Amino acid sequence: MPVIHLVDDDPDVTDACQFLLETLGYSVTVWNDSEIFIQNAALHQEGVVLLDMRMPKLDGRQVHQYLREQQSTLAVIFLSGHGDIPMAVEQVKLGAVDFLQKPIDSHLLAKTLKQAQSQTTKATERYLLQQRYETLTPREKDICGYVLQGLINREIAEAACVSVRTVEVHRSRVMEKMAVRNLAELMSTMQAINALNE
Repeated sequence: MPVIHLVDDDPDVTDACQFLLETLGYSVTVWNDSEIFIQNAALHQEGVVLLDMRMPKLDGRQVHQYLREQQSTLAVIFLSGHGDIPMAVEQVKLGAVDFLQKPIDSHLLAKTLKQAQSQTTKATERYLLQQRYETLTPREKDICGYVLQGLINREIAEAACVSVRTVEVHRSRVMEKMAVRNLAELMSTMQAINALNE
C-alpha cells in the first residue's frame, strides 16, 4: 500500500486525519510545512499526497505545480476548509485526483484514496519505464529501433554500418537494461514508452 503524505499546517487537522488514515490501514507521513515536504519527500515513488489548499509559504497550488514540474508519481488529493470550487476544478483539470472539503468524510476519503492508488501505481510504472529507456546509449536506442522494425541482426548491421557482433552486443544490452526476456516483451515495453511520449 502506498504511503500517504499528509501536508497541512494545522496540527489539529493532521492529528485527526492521521488517526483516520491509520485506522483505514495506511502508513502516514505528516508534513506541517509544504517547503520541507517538497525538499525531503521521495517524489518518484508510489504514494498519495493529501494536500491542504491554503498554507503559509507555499500553498497547495504551488506545491502541486512543483510536483508536476518534477514529473512526480505521487497522486494528489486536495483538502480545504474553504470550499473554493473554481480552485478545485482548476486543480483537478491539472491532474489532481479530487478535492475534498474539511471535515473529511471517511467513506469519500476511502473511495478517493482507491482512485489515487490506481493513479500513482500507473504513474510509477510509466516513470520506471522511462527511466530504463533513458539508460540506453544513443547507439542502443538506434539498434532498438531497428529491432522493433523487425530487422534481423545482419540487416541491422548493414543499416547501422557496424558488425553483426556489435549488433548482438547492443541488442543484449538493450534487453538487459529494459529488463525484458524476449522480443515480445521488448515490443510491449517500447509501445508503452512510445505512448508516453505522444
